[in-house]
Amino acid sequence: MVMNNRIHPSLYSRCLFHACSKAAVMFTAGLLSISATPFIFSQTMLEYPQAKKLDQVDEFFGVEVADPYRWLEDDVRESKEVEKWVKSQNEVTFGYIKGLKHRDEIEKRLTALWDYEKYRPPFKEGDKYYYFKNDGLQNQNVLYESATAAAEGRVLINPNTWSDDGTVALGNVNFSDDGKYVAYGIQDAGSDWRTWKIMEVASGKLLDDELKWIKFGGISWREDNNSFYYSRYDQPEKEGEFQSLNLGQKVYLHKLNTPQSDDLLVYRNDDQPEWGYLPEVSEDGRYLIITVWKGTDDRYQIIIKPLKDAQGKEVDEALTFLIDNFENEFTFIGNQDQLLYFKSDFNASRKCILTIDLNKPDRENWQVIVPEAEQAMSSAAIVGDFIVAEYLKDAKTQIKLFDLEGNFVREVGFPGIGSASGFAGKRNSTETFYSFSSFNRPPTIFHYDLASGESSQIRQAQVDFDSDKFEVSQIFYTSKDGTKVPMFLAHKKGIALNGKNPTLLYAYGGFNISLTPGFSVTRLQWMEMGGVFAMPNLRGGGEYGKDWHKAGTKTKKQNVFDDFIAAAEWLIENKYTAPKHLAIQGGSNGGLLVGACMTQRPELYGACLPAVGVMDMLRFHKFTAGRFWTDDYGCADENKEEFDALYAYSPYHNLQPNVEYPPTLVTTADTDDRVVPGHSFKFAARLQEVQAGASPVLIRIETKAGHGAGKPTSKIIEEYADMWAFLAEHLGMTPSFPDGQP
Repeated sequence: MVMNNRIHPSLYSRCLFHACSKAAVMFTAGLLSISATPFIFSQTMLEYPQAKKLDQVDEFFGVEVADPYRWLEDDVRESKEVEKWVKSQNEVTFGYIKGLKHRDEIEKRLTALWDYEKYRPPFKEGDKYYYFKNDGLQNQNVLYESATAAAEGRVLINPNTWSDDGTVALGNVNFSDDGKYVAYGIQDAGSDWRTWKIMEVASGKLLDDELKWIKFGGISWREDNNSFYYSRYDQPEKEGEFQSLNLGQKVYLHKLNTPQSDDLLVYRNDDQPEWGYLPEVSEDGRYLIITVWKGTDDRYQIIIKPLKDAQGKEVDEALTFLIDNFENEFTFIGNQDQLLYFKSDFNASRKCILTIDLNKPDRENWQVIVPEAEQAMSSAAIVGDFIVAEYLKDAKTQIKLFDLEGNFVREVGFPGIGSASGFAGKRNSTETFYSFSSFNRPPTIFHYDLASGESSQIRQAQVDFDSDKFEVSQIFYTSKDGTKVPMFLAHKKGIALNGKNPTLLYAYGGFNISLTPGFSVTRLQWMEMGGVFAMPNLRGGGEYGKDWHKAGTKTKKQNVFDDFIAAAEWLIENKYTAPKHLAIQGGSNGGLLVGACMTQRPELYGACLPAVGVMDMLRFHKFTAGRFWTDDYGCADENKEEFDALYAYSPYHNLQPNVEYPPTLVTTADTDDRVVPGHSFKFAARLQEVQAGASPVLIRIETKAGHGAGKPTSKIIEEYADMWAFLAEHLGMTPSFPDGQP
């Protein structure tokens, strides 16, 4: 991913998340009391915790919809009843997992695979280089400072010292232009909230400054290196409340060594409490650019405030709207004096680079300097005297360099099918760095000379496996409506196409997010155990631009599920696997994907792993960041057609009695403040109620964890060992391990 050391709004807004079959059957309404016996008997020979049912019925456009498990939406930290249910569910789930015969072997081998030094590409601030490193099994990555890009440096920030259990993580970091100070965000227990602190880099001394109530944004330093802009919300009425909607973000200016209460309010719009703001100071210090967003679609307004004139003298001019509508993407990537560069989808569904001259900002004067290409442009930045643009060619990374007039200069070559990330830098940079990896290729860090175009390796991950034993390929299959969809396949070389391979089908399909073939220790272990890993690039993602994305949104969301189901059918028809050997997995919007597909085609899968999923499509917009997702999903309260579509596939509402659902392990976290855990709680309770077969349907609820970001290594290893053991049990898999291991 092409990134300067800042948050691009196109990435950031999508991360607010990095959602038909026949009409749903309404739940039977009726008030039930909690039994004196804490568990109910199930045909699975497991006793699931009793979940009371309420007589809760809502009406949508004349349709009555029951919601008997509404009480499970309550905050687990506030409701003793929900807390008891969570504890009881975990007792059943972990008791079951403990009895899986391969569970401990899998964890031991996964731990061994995970234990290698992990680096991210270095970046330069002031006269020093910085990089993130993990020694192997550290719970959190550590920020290092070094004199050269390849040298081993000194520890600058080590979040592993912040908590005993590793649940406090380092979020974003942002250095002042002179490199004297670094501001960094602290993330506690996986929450989206960040508390920011300021460190003097040379001494390691922390200033007294502490900034709170920051979510969905970063900071941008002024040229004076003594102040910065940032956006935040007001302090919640009830501190610790994590499910309420986040409204009324504002932009502030903070000066070092002053309390947050003294911060200068720069911009607010009380008439638009759902709008959010990403402030950024141009690299030359001349302008404050505020990107205004209101959802997960890449559609922005742009506010400009001049900070200096052409001679470098400070000015105090008013904020003005450069873009005053939410029709298109305008991602600011840099400027030359009054000429501003944007990545945009203005008249370009696969994105382009255009410039706006502030001396003549009217639309008729905009200049497209890098036109839309056949491939979708996913990100861009100005580094040195080049525009560095990332494209996706059938979901594989392409990096192209253009000069500042938009003329093509060269393409960066990569060693095979894979993904590249990095390419950070500034206007005075002569070098940049990137990482390249694939399913069977651990990350390698390269130095890239901007003038010559030469790449040179500086670090390579040393993982305990033989990459030559695995292969990666890409095929194209046909979805229900005739659309061609790409899918990556990764597995051991020489597998037999006999329909007996344990296969894991993973996808996302939403929010313009693209899945590319990068390295993952957990997927490597799955392949090492004898499994096939399959990853289709469904509609709803960004792999082929805006049209591909929009074809999987709102009333067209069923296309996403059809694409996923067609991928499963292709794997079966081509003898990679069979339904009893096929598992499906996805997280967040991908958890919704799994939930929808297992309710629509339960006979097609041998096991299901929905993680932190959006399972109640009629109420998702009522919690935390959920209102932003109406760009992709629509809203059941406001539009009848959207309600009809949402109700037709909502996983919670489409679970039906007398159906045998596949073995299912739902995963979530008790304090996820992105997709609140009530989604998974309600889905699991309903699934356990209606399950007609003997297959277990369980929920694993992590504690002191959120949506995934900042999760400690130890928790990740434990969770994946549980999931892989669950799949091995239910797909008829006898895991293989290297000789003598574990």
